[in-house]
Amino acid sequence: MTEKMWKVKEGVKLDDETAEEVAKIACALKSLAIYTALACENEDNPKELQEVVDAGVDAMNRLFDH
Repeated sequence: MTEKMWKVKEGVKLDDETAEEVAKIACALKSLAIYTALACENEDNPKELQEVVDAGVDAMNRLFDH
């Protein structure tokens, strides 16, 4: 069995299968957050995109210890 990259925070109720799928989304979102931060440094600040990414990262942080 492979080690999981993401650990559900104490008190969060997700079955293992759902947690794995949400973790995949979280990984993609984390990658998008890094990409967005780099893109914002090189272009006009796309504020709306940054706000959406930040909201997703905040939600991910409420669910997972990583």
